[in-house]
Order: sequence, then C-alpha cells, then structure tokens
Amino acid sequence: SFVLYDAGRDGFIDLMELKLMMEKLGAPQTHIGLKNMIKEVDEDLDSKLSFREFLLIFRKAAAGELQEDSGLHALARLSEIDVSTEGVKGAKSFFEAKAQAMTEASRFEEEIRAEQEEKKKQAEELKQRKAAFKELQSAFAQ
Repeated sequence: SFVLYDAGRDGFIDLMELKLMMEKLGAPQTHIGLKNMIKEVDEDLDSKLSFREFLLIFRKAAAGELQEDSGLHALARLSEIDVSTEGVKGAKSFFEAKAQAMTEASRFEEEIRAEQEEKKKQAEELKQRKAAFKELQSAFAQ
C-alpha cells in the first residue's frame, strides 16, 4: 500500500497522497481529519508519514489503540478488506507484511527507548561533572 500511494516517490506519504489513498479505499476524510491521522503517528513531527510511521498504524490497530471513529482505524480496517479481494495469495502476503510491520514497529520502539536511556545517562553524567567542577571551584576559592 505504502509504495502504491507514495506518488512523489520520496519515501513519504504526504497530506495529498493520504487524501487520495483514503478516497480510493472508500473512506474520504476532511482536511482536518487527514491532518489528525498524520498527527496520531507522526513521531518526527514532519507532517507526513514515513514507512515506519505507516507501519505503526497497523501495530496500533492490532493493539486496539485506535479510536473506532478515527481515520487511522478506517485505514487499517479497509486495508484488510482490500486484501480479501486479492484472494488467499494476496492475503498471505498482506499478513506476512503486517507481521513484519509489527516486528519493525517493535524494533523502532526499542530503538527509541534505548535512545531515551542514553540521553538520560548522558544528562546524569553531565550533572555529575558539573557538581564535581563546582566542588573543585569551591576548593580553590578557599
């Protein structure tokens, strides 16, 4: 789906591409609805969907984390229905892709957690260095 709707071939789905995708899936959205769809999974706040963020939609849907009336819920549901028209072979590859998407999303979350831990560690080290420097300063001041 992602490559199919990435008309600009830039590796992202922007607002207009998402609009076309939702129209083709039979669930057109308002401009605000589309913006909210992107906002819900736009982790890098660039106002467009990367492949990683797109995969996050399906992970959230599988985990029941999407509002029933949200555009993302409709996108996840309609993508599955869309698959049934492709038959068993299409469904098999879709679910394999979906399983891979969930694995990718899990790995992405682990990477984010690791980055956050590293930042905390660096902040703590900086705090300790500043405290040691102040101690040193006060020792010289006496």
